Amino acid sequence: MFVKKTSACDAFVANDGCEIRELLHPKNDPVDLPYSLALATVDIGQQSYQHKLKQTEVYHILQGHGRMRIENEKNEVAAGDVIMVPAEAIQCIENIGNEPLIFIAIVSPPWTNDGDTRIE
Repeated sequence: MFVKKTSACDAFVANDGCEIRELLHPKNDPVDLPYSLALATVDIGQQSYQHKLKQTEVYHILQGHGRMRIENEKNEVAAGDVIMVPAEAIQCIENIGNEPLIFIAIVSPPWTNDGDTRIE
């Protein structure tokens, strides 16, 4: 059995500007998974940078309200919503609520820094 506490995961700022805690990643943890799992936070009034991943990504919003943009589509999202972001799609998420926007990000195959491109 493998158990990891979220509090044991160091926070860092990812290429998209979100604060990230990698919960599970096969390169860091003794797990044989075809994906990585991270906890992301966007502060009040902030948004991630426009970026794209080489991988498919799924967000599950845990807390807050946001505006998700994928390519030319925009949609408001809130706690309980799940968003699928196709590989290579330009995306960003904006916190439009009055509390931190917190979501789980599942990336398949696992996230890599090289596969994450910021769009200027």
